[in-house]
Amino acid sequence: MSNKEKLYEVFGEMVYVVAMSDGIIQAEEKDALGKILADHPLAQEIEWSFNYEINKHNDPEYLYNRVLNYCHQNGPDPEYQFLIEILEAVAKASPDSENEKKVIDRFTYELTERFKKDIDKLNARNKEE
Repeated sequence: MSNKEKLYEVFGEMVYVVAMSDGIIQAEEKDALGKILADHPLAQEIEWSFNYEINKHNDPEYLYNRVLNYCHQNGPDPEYQFLIEILEAVAKASPDSENEKKVIDRFTYELTERFKKDIDKLNARNKEE
């Protein structure tokens, strides 16, 4: 599995986390996911991972932290913009999207903060040299 395929597999886990934030995955959320992934070359990785999590009923908070850690390890990546687009489409499909939006905002904030801390550490090391 390539790094890009693994990244997209992790995206499927995050879609599950967002969709489960209100306690249930609705048909509208699944439909929205299918629509946004319709023409994407790595849609299978996202859909497979999403469906796997549905069947396994993994703890959303555990998965949230796992995705956050993986993305942090992966480093900044232009693909994150597509992840946010997917998450927002799924959230918008939910009849009450407030919980979903909170999870997206939290994820975006926490990942950005981790990257900022990394930059601060690099800048501090450069000053010492």
